[in-house]
Amino acid sequence: MPPGVYGMQDVWEREGWQQINIEFLLPTGIYLNFPVARSDTISTIKKMVWKNARNEPLFSALSDPDAYVFTCINMTAEREELEDEQRRLCDVRPFMPILRLVAREGDRVEKLITTQISLLIGKGHHEFDSQKNHEVNEFRTKMRTFCEERAQVRQMLPWEPWMEFNFPCDLEPCSVVAQSGKSHSGKKILVNVKFEGSEETFVLQQDPQDLPMFLKRNALRKKSNVFRPAKQEKPEDYTLQVNGRWEFIYGKYPLCQFKYIFTCLHGGITPHLTMVHHSVIIKFQEEQGGLSNQVSRTRAQSKPPPLPLKRQNTSSLWSIHEPFYIYLLQGSRVNADEGMKVKLLILFTCLFIYLHLYIDCPLAWVNTMVFDYKDQLKTGEFSLSTWPSVPDDKGDLLNPMGTVEKNPNIDSTAGLLIRFPNIRPHPLYYPPIEKLNELGMNGEKVVATKEEMVGLLRKWQDLPAIHALELLDYSFPDPHVRSFTIRCLGNLRNDELFQYLLQLVQVLKYESYLDCDLTCFLLERALSNKKIGHFLFWHLRSEMHVPSVSLRFGLILEAYCRGSIFLIKSLMKQNEALNKMKALNDFVKSGSQKATRIQTTEDMKVCIKQDTYMEALSDVVSPLNPSIVLCELCADKCKFMDSKMKPLWLMYKDKYDHVGIIFKNGDDLRQDMLTLQMIQLMDVLWKTEGLDLRMLPYGCLSTGNKTGLIEVVKNSDTIANIQRNNSNSAATAAFNKDALLNWLKSKNPGDKLDQAIEEFTLSCAGYCVATYVLGIGDRHSDNIMIRETGQLFHIDFGHFLGNFKSKFGINRERVPFILTYDFVHVIQEGRTNNSEKFERFREYCEQAYKILCRNGTLFVNLFALMKAAGLPELSSSKDIQTLWHWGNLRRKH
Repeated sequence: MPPGVYGMQDVWEREGWQQINIEFLLPTGIYLNFPVARSDTISTIKKMVWKNARNEPLFSALSDPDAYVFTCINMTAEREELEDEQRRLCDVRPFMPILRLVAREGDRVEKLITTQISLLIGKGHHEFDSQKNHEVNEFRTKMRTFCEERAQVRQMLPWEPWMEFNFPCDLEPCSVVAQSGKSHSGKKILVNVKFEGSEETFVLQQDPQDLPMFLKRNALRKKSNVFRPAKQEKPEDYTLQVNGRWEFIYGKYPLCQFKYIFTCLHGGITPHLTMVHHSVIIKFQEEQGGLSNQVSRTRAQSKPPPLPLKRQNTSSLWSIHEPFYIYLLQGSRVNADEGMKVKLLILFTCLFIYLHLYIDCPLAWVNTMVFDYKDQLKTGEFSLSTWPSVPDDKGDLLNPMGTVEKNPNIDSTAGLLIRFPNIRPHPLYYPPIEKLNELGMNGEKVVATKEEMVGLLRKWQDLPAIHALELLDYSFPDPHVRSFTIRCLGNLRNDELFQYLLQLVQVLKYESYLDCDLTCFLLERALSNKKIGHFLFWHLRSEMHVPSVSLRFGLILEAYCRGSIFLIKSLMKQNEALNKMKALNDFVKSGSQKATRIQTTEDMKVCIKQDTYMEALSDVVSPLNPSIVLCELCADKCKFMDSKMKPLWLMYKDKYDHVGIIFKNGDDLRQDMLTLQMIQLMDVLWKTEGLDLRMLPYGCLSTGNKTGLIEVVKNSDTIANIQRNNSNSAATAAFNKDALLNWLKSKNPGDKLDQAIEEFTLSCAGYCVATYVLGIGDRHSDNIMIRETGQLFHIDFGHFLGNFKSKFGINRERVPFILTYDFVHVIQEGRTNNSEKFERFREYCEQAYKILCRNGTLFVNLFALMKAAGLPELSSSKDIQTLWHWGNLRRKH
């Protein structure tokens, strides 16, 4: 290594360095040095060490290779044991080219799991240990026990409840299915069914309202007629699986209610299903439980007995009448010139202390609790490292929304040293809710204070979820209020909870302590429904770079992984794939600055075809949808897009289908994700009332700091491309009102055209209403797309809630939603006097709008809870005022 160059960061980022000289330190004192490939696994490297060490002194003193483990110094300057020997050297990324071989100590399974969890969540267990924080330690212990116990209970579930955890049914709302049934009354659907292990397929004719059991019975009857098996098989012994997916059709729902079959029906596609014998699923269940049980056994053997509880003298806060105060002892590292008077604003509440440094504008802030996590009044000295202020709103110096965590970047931020007094020689505790209940039950006369109101919470009837959600806002920090709210949310079905999961993760930031009802609630539901668990993991993981939440989110992720040991391998594979996508995107960005697009695309394909990339990017569960496996990467069909951040367009195929994903690095996808969540919720509300507006809220997921994935909608194109491709000149393309209708005619010949125009009319109505209500701006023909079936949909939601673009002070958004002449031309089937069709379109819009008005409170509450995310266009209550007009509309209608 050249003099003055330290670390291997540059080496790992270069694709061309195939061989690296590594120094090996053996436990016998022998030193080896030889080259290894960047793509070699740790297991392969260990075999090479043994081969090279055979001719060295003291080789006979070495034990079996499995008795040793490599250690290195990683990129975070921590010593790391490389327990997972299937990792490649280029993924380990040692800080220096030195690997030390040491005797393996402790439980290997436990150490391997701990290492994998640390790598997966991006925060090592040593970082939690180094906190030396009793609250952190107690939370980790409690949550690990909590999650592992639930994992054991889950493994003992009967077949169907176990299926509901692993493969929850993806269903359409009942009302829209009923409406669809009326329109398809008397029509049969064709279903292609095959049996696992056989290539023989059967095409069966079914009524859309048939239950899965009828389809299984018909499939077995057909199989029996063809193959004449000696043993009669029962339909109860099989389950229907969607071909190429981890998605199953089971239970007492009509076939047309399953989202996959519902989509096939509307798209004119034949559903393809596989009959899977229960023995295959039971074997999978046993394998899943095997590792969890192994970890549980080693955990039980190593678990120390609990320490005896110490009795302490304590007093209730009610017994204290002295005034409460704190001492400000010292300020340090304040970013201000000498001679400037720095002021400190302090506000006390019964739970919090808000401190804010300012001169003429805010400098820094920090919040801290008055009581610790054990409900004891704090005493003694506390060092508080502050957070830098954003001087957008000089009128609001305090930050009640802000975290109660200290800034971990101690050396680069202002610090305050405060002292809480010792009012009594023994701890003072916050009165528990039981004391308030006793007060009320004893019939004592009590003034209607806040405390008495808290005591009444346990007697209140549960609120509907849409109203209870509001109580998770930062304005309601009292733990009893939040506990009541979680009690109300416990009534939510899994599909309803999933709709609000994004907000529930955000309001974790408002919790005062690590151990809270919301955390337990989310973990419990995540461990009882794999889909909820999958997205809880990614919503938390995507913000691990944020200092104010990395400790809390990291601890919750660790607990979730402890209760989902069998999923760690899949999640690590997803994480590794995302890392490779980022490396590939960096490679493309660098190459596009030096070479032509054609050359960069070819170089990109060569890079993808390397073994390390193909292995990492193939056979991976899609973070966008855990029921979809991204099987074989089609390198020759991959490309990058023209926008500034050069997003990757990656195409996959399996035996049955093609799937595309877009990887973005450099753009914050959280606003797109929130907008699509709202469109998805609108779609559910409309369908619940029997109105299917053929919406297409495609998948979008933020996976890290300005990184994420977007689903590619197949067989679709932008309105702009369609107009350009159907016009003689680019200048007149946007004025060609026939272009869109002609394109639909070309894709839908004959009788199909009427259905395509109906799909266009419905979806156009839906997106007109959705974009108007959400105040979505920057709408133009490049971010409005259409599928070949006629479905219109919008993409790229960079501006919402009325935050429209302007230039030279002039508002560039002149209309509340986009409805162009060529859209109306399609709706009216190309006839200018076809007012009947346009009237139907208008009725769809009115009906959709009225449904949203009746549910306005839900949307306002969900947007309000998302203020914790810190999105530029959603940072205060003013940003949500766009939605408040719903209240007036409810009164009118």
